Amino acid sequence: MTEMTGSRAFVKALEKQGVEHIFGVSGGALIPICDELLDSDMRFILGRHEQGSTHMADGYARVLNKVGVAIATSGPGATNVVTGLATAQIDSSPVVAITGQVNRAVIGTDAFQECDIIGVSASVTKYNIQVRTPEEIPYAVKRAFHIANTGRKGAVLVDIPKDCTTLSGDMVFPDKVEFRGYNPNPVPNSQELDWAAKILSDAQRPVIMAGGGVIASGASKELVEMAELLMAPTATSLMGKGAIPGDHPLALGLCGMHGTMQANMIVPKSDVLLVVGARFSDRTTGKIADFTANTRIVHIDIDQSEIDKNVETVTRVVGDAKLALQGLIDRVKQQRLISTDWHKRIDEFRCVFDYETEKNGKYLRAPAVVRALREEMPRDAIVTTEVGQNQMWAALHYDAYEPRTFFTSGGLGTMGWGFPASIGAKAAKPDVPVVDIAGDGSFGMTENSMATAVEEELPVIVVVLNNNVLGMVAQWQRLFYDERYSAVKLKGNPDFVKLAEAYGAEGVRVESLDHFRTAVRRAKEADVPTVIDVPIHPDENVMPMVPPGMGLNDTLWEAD
Repeated sequence: MTEMTGSRAFVKALEKQGVEHIFGVSGGALIPICDELLDSDMRFILGRHEQGSTHMADGYARVLNKVGVAIATSGPGATNVVTGLATAQIDSSPVVAITGQVNRAVIGTDAFQECDIIGVSASVTKYNIQVRTPEEIPYAVKRAFHIANTGRKGAVLVDIPKDCTTLSGDMVFPDKVEFRGYNPNPVPNSQELDWAAKILSDAQRPVIMAGGGVIASGASKELVEMAELLMAPTATSLMGKGAIPGDHPLALGLCGMHGTMQANMIVPKSDVLLVVGARFSDRTTGKIADFTANTRIVHIDIDQSEIDKNVETVTRVVGDAKLALQGLIDRVKQQRLISTDWHKRIDEFRCVFDYETEKNGKYLRAPAVVRALREEMPRDAIVTTEVGQNQMWAALHYDAYEPRTFFTSGGLGTMGWGFPASIGAKAAKPDVPVVDIAGDGSFGMTENSMATAVEEELPVIVVVLNNNVLGMVAQWQRLFYDERYSAVKLKGNPDFVKLAEAYGAEGVRVESLDHFRTAVRRAKEADVPTVIDVPIHPDENVMPMVPPGMGLNDTLWEAD
């Protein structure tokens, strides 16, 4: 037991958790903590907005599979982290946000910059807590990290009144914490594994669907081994991209609303579908009745609440994906007797898109640009995406060869996520190229994070697919609303080259695919961030596409 101030105890508690980077924006309620951080080796990366800072912590967490830490002051600082927490929570990313709070004596009086952030954040976090004494700080930090990074990972918020940081107390730093009612067990039930193995061993047309849980548990090696054992074509959800190398012969690519031809054609034709660490999002399944019409589903997930929530299964395995796959592999090896040529069906549906470089003389085709980017990047390069058409073009045409190299806002679809997340990713792995594939609308929402990237010497690359429109909404209006465009045209876009230069970054506008390749090569060697402005046609659609309310069998392969 050691006497110290709450702010010192807070910093020491973070150090004990192995924290090396903190992303945030300072403020009045945080001054004691920020002062204490001056004597710590932890690197404070100053954001320009709390939402962007939380996305940075999220990107950092996803790359390293460790807790990312965001910090914000009271009131509007705290409310600004909510979108970042909601994004991390639905995508199962371990993020801990620390928010300052007014002094305890004035809580409830509508004091300056007071906000009930506990009430505000309750529905978008896995756990939240407000510290009520200085002595609670070490326990609160330990709890936050434990909950964020165990079981199904997620977002946690710790709210600390300012006087709890300035007052002293006798501090105890616990080695472990326990919670009544929270005891996640990652070990699968043996009987559940037996049942699942029997069904898989008897399958004649097995298919695997890999989700983000595969990547979270580090189970990519086991996933590939299972696929090869069953000779099962393997699709991924958006969050599962990279779980199986994109150039593996059994890889089908993305399944769902903007899935590949081979994925959307083969998944509904399976007799057994093994789903690992995916939650059957509507963007993956399309119309549920069509998705499961002739298929028996075996579902592996660490979160029992996801089992049978959206899709009915014939059996389930609750537990860590890596442990579950290891158990299934051992059992299936002993039972698998059926040998079919089912996996050869992949080639029947593979669609090689032949995209011309230019359109209407001055516009580049987005898929061609994304594919060129993939060719210029090393296999271990890290890519983040914004949300919208750019996200789907990236998911379709940028092959991920390794886990934890492709990141996007999947469940919440948060525009503006990709750029600050790329900064967090670069802080996590400074020696690896990091690229944000962006749209002009999405990049514009958090472009102020460029100041952080320049100041902190984190030379990320931003490829802006610039069509001067909110592309995905415009695509829906074009296809389903008789081209009645409303609130989508971005006539006031800045000159992104000049914008980058204003921040002290590099900016370049490309006019051809060769010019783009040259710009990417230069950006990889640059010691400052680079924005590459790529003009694309405002009427270009992302295809394939499953129309709203339809199933995978109704996929549109090209716009009429």
